Parts: sequence; structure tokens; C-alpha cells
Amino acid sequence: MPSRSSARLAALTVAAVCSAASAVVLTSPAHADSVRVHDIQGTTRISPFAGQKVADVPGVVTATRTYGSSKGFWLQDPNPDDNPATSEGVFVFTSSTPKVAVGDAVTVSGTVSEYVPGGTSSGNQSVTEITKPAVTTVSTGNAVPAPVVVDADSVPDAYTPDGDTAANGSINGLPLEPSAYALDYYESLEGMSVQVADTRVVTATNPYSELWVTVKPWENRNRRGGTVYGSYDDQNTGRLQVESLGSTADFPKANVGDTLEDATTGPLDYNQYGGYTLVASKLGTLQDGGLERETTRKQSGRELAVATYNVENLDPSDKTFDSHAAAIVNNLQSPDIVSLEEIQDDNGATDDGTVDASVTVNKLIDAIVAAGGPKYDWRSIDPVNDQDGGEPGGNIRQVFLFNPERVSFVDRAGGDSTTAVGVVKEHGKAALTASPGRIDPANAAWEHSRKPLAGEFVFRGKTVFVIANHLASKGGDQGLTSQYQPPVRSSEIQRHAQAAAVNGFVKDILAVQKNADVIALGDMNDFEFSGTAKLLEGDGELWSAIKSLPRGERYTYDYQGNQQVLDQILISPAIRRGCDFEYDSVHINSEFKDQISDHDPQVLRFRP
Repeated sequence: MPSRSSARLAALTVAAVCSAASAVVLTSPAHADSVRVHDIQGTTRISPFAGQKVADVPGVVTATRTYGSSKGFWLQDPNPDDNPATSEGVFVFTSSTPKVAVGDAVTVSGTVSEYVPGGTSSGNQSVTEITKPAVTTVSTGNAVPAPVVVDADSVPDAYTPDGDTAANGSINGLPLEPSAYALDYYESLEGMSVQVADTRVVTATNPYSELWVTVKPWENRNRRGGTVYGSYDDQNTGRLQVESLGSTADFPKANVGDTLEDATTGPLDYNQYGGYTLVASKLGTLQDGGLERETTRKQSGRELAVATYNVENLDPSDKTFDSHAAAIVNNLQSPDIVSLEEIQDDNGATDDGTVDASVTVNKLIDAIVAAGGPKYDWRSIDPVNDQDGGEPGGNIRQVFLFNPERVSFVDRAGGDSTTAVGVVKEHGKAALTASPGRIDPANAAWEHSRKPLAGEFVFRGKTVFVIANHLASKGGDQGLTSQYQPPVRSSEIQRHAQAAAVNGFVKDILAVQKNADVIALGDMNDFEFSGTAKLLEGDGELWSAIKSLPRGERYTYDYQGNQQVLDQILISPAIRRGCDFEYDSVHINSEFKDQISDHDPQVLRFRP
């Protein structure tokens, strides 16, 4: 049934257009008595016949796609050549419901094209296809070629070659080395029938009826069943996306750690939402792995508990308030301070100039009380309408919740959406000029992005500075399966500037008071090993406390089979070195099919 991944969002594009960097040389016209599927696929990612017509290409139909905008069928040659780099399968794009059936032996005439899912600007690899086909059925009821078994032994440990510097970093023109690189191996099977068996789920089923499995059970595995993404050089080669050629109603509803037992079989496709994808005509049986949501421990009377939680575009029309409240009260144990990200204004995505979010926030506070939690107070600053990014009209912002029975907020007038907060010395210690206040909101780094919210709190007589962040998203970055290797992370430019601004503000605080307790937290939209994190940390002004956890516990988000860090709590030297602290990434969302947010909350406990 229709799925996001089947959407044909870009026009068919010949190879010379989709990747001029590949320097593809077109061959002479094809001859019907010589061209087979492996000739069309060739030994690179771009067909040597791209843009040309071919005639009477033989093969057996292995699967049909009858839904969405990418209707067609997969053709596979039952008589392969002896070159492991050349795929024996190809997709035939019919544009309407194909008139062939699985097991039909056919010949196909048409034009060889290179289709780039998501369009050429995405940087994605292309899919070799035969378009505008004329199909002749030779016989029916034939056996289909046996699927290629994809497993831990067949997938190389290295992920991808470096791109050709003479081709702007593209790998399109490089000869495939399927025994050396995982991406080359998958490309060598493009369009062919493949099989995985007894595979563990490493990203839960999403609303588009897709999930991710790993064929390498021990590759960076953590105790909850996921696969952890720990560096730019360790992309986790065993990950593979799975969707279905059948009804989405029958697609397994899986959590991380579940298993697709027995065989899952179908053609290997490539799409813009994750790259290489097994489009299953046969799905394995789901075995429940028994994953449960985590609960952190309660802070002691002398410990201050500070949390960050991205509540994913929360607005008054949402049905998740009770669930978020229960998570804050029960799973997070009612932290003293909670930095919320993605709180929308009072009418959500309606773009009518509304910026106030008091209805949204108070609805959550009331739900927390109903769940048995404290009556939180809150502080925030309304953004300028439509200037902070996020869903148009939603005006997302960060909000401080705090338990007034445990912690007090130091209100200092003057903070608004456009006035920069500063740091002054009062009685020999640092103080904010406005609380709450926004950090350097006129800085170009914050254009169409959330501005950090700074607040001054007091716990047991000690001042704690908290900076709530929601840095620029990774939208626009090239994917791990891009034709450009290493992929271009264009979003880093803005995020790095933002990280430098936050670090600079922390420096201002520490310049006045070297031993100040400072916390910068929130959805940083980048990894703990990233350049963004290094800029936030600076020369030791901050330190990302998630690095205090074992490597297998360092994740807050699950994307395309990789469990990774996006949310962080960074602490100043006084917190890191001068007192005990505990950090917990509380896994209640990212691993589950029924998540109420796509982020896991984080909690820091320490004694100021």
C-alpha cells in the first residue's frame, strides 16, 4: 500500500543529468541479442546504457509494485554472469499497474534511466531503471531465481569508499568492490531478490510501515537490542530498511529488540528515506523482545534534578498531554527543573500571528498534577512570529518548568524576544541582566531558529544558571547512503555558529565567577562526538555529561537503524569536578513503535 518511501518525488533523470560528476561515457546503441540485465547494471552505480534504448532484455518477474507513484515490476535474469559487481535485477517502471505476474518470463524493451529518489539536490544515489517499457510475455509460472542471502558474512565491515575527488566526492563512477564495502555490496544487488533471516529490529516500526533490522547481531549492540552510532567512521554496515509490498495493515508493529524470525524476502530497492531497502514480498514472523520503558531514580533531598525533554510540537490539540505528564512524573521522577523543547503556541500550526503558549504549557502542568506530580511553575519568552523555525505557524520555543517547592526562579525584568541577556557581577558573583533572557537573539546564527533561553535558579541557597537550547536541525544534510562520500553535512554551518555563541555566553559567566554552576541543555541536534559538541565544550567551559555513560548507553534518538545522541546536558567545571553527579538517558520513546515523542529525555542529578 502507499508509503512515504514509494513516493516518486522527482522526475526520471538520465545519468548524465543526475550526476554529471560521474563522467559517464555512453556506449553505442544496444543490440537485442546481446544486452542482458547485468550489462545494463554494469560495474559502477551508473548504467553504461543510461539514456539509451534497449530491446528484448530477458528475465523473470520476481515482484510487482501496484501502489503509489512508482508502479512497476522487478526483472531478474536467471542466468547470471560471473561478475559479482554486476546486479542481475532491475526495476521496470510502468507508471501504471503492471500487467505481468510473478513467475512470468518476459522480454522488455525501453529506455534505461537513472532515477534519483528525492531529486538530484538530495545527493542521493540513483536507481537504474527501464522506463517507457514494451513488455512481451514469453511464458508464465516459472520458478523465480533464488534470493541472495544477506547476512553477517556477506556484508563487508567497511561501509563505503571515499568519493572521487575529481568528481566532487561522488562514488558513482567508481568501480564497485562488493567484497570490500557495504554500500558497494548492496549496490551490486540492486533490483535483485534478497533474503535476511532471524534479524533483530534496530529501529521500531514508524507511521509509514517501515522498520530497520541488522544482519550483524553484535555490531555495536547495546543491552536493549539497538545498534549504537558512535563515530562518523563507524556507520554500522549491517543496517537495512524493511518495508512491505503487501498491505500496511499486516506490517509488523515492532519495537527495538524484537526479531523478524525466519526469512524476509523481496527485491532490494533504494529510496530517499534511508537508501537500500528490502521491499518484502514475504515477511518474517515478529517475535516480541520484551522491551520496557525505563524509569530513572528519584533525586535525594540534597540533589538537584535537571532534565531536558523534546515534546515534539506539543500544542493544545494534541492527545499526548496525559502521556507526557505520566512520563515526567513516573519515568523521570518529577525533576526539579525541566527544559522543554518544541512547545508550540496556543493554536499550534495555525499561522495567524498567535505567539503566546500559556494554554499549551498550563495544560501540561495540569496534566502533571493529575498524574500525581508537583504543581510546576514556568518561565519562557514568546518568539517573534514565524522567526524561530519549526512547523510553520507553530512558533516552537523552549520552556522552563520548575518545582517551586524545591527550587526558586530569580526573576529579573528586561528579557524579551529581541533583547540580548548579559552577565554582570553582583556581590562578587555572576548574575544575569535578565532572567529569563535570550542569548544574542540578533545574531545571524539564530536566523529562523530557536534562540537559547537563559534562566537563573536557586537551590538550597546556591545559584544555578540553566541555558535551554534547541539548535538548528540536521535537515538538508546528505544521508549516509549518499553518492557523495563522506556525505556533506551542510546544516553544521549554522549549528556551529550557534554552539560558539552558547559557549561564548558561558565564558562570560565563568569570567565573572569561575566556579559558577552552569548547565547548557536541550536538543542540540548533533552527536556527542560532533564538531557542534566540541564547540559547545570549548576549552573546558562545558562538558557533555552523556559521555559519563558507557558507550552502549549514549543515545537519545533512533534514526535509520542508528541509535544516536541528539539531546545533551553540558555542565561547567564546578559541576563536573567539584561534586558528584549522575546522568541518565531515560529510554521511553525512541525505541518504541508507540512513542509520544521521537526523543528520549535526559536527567542530570547533582549537589550544587
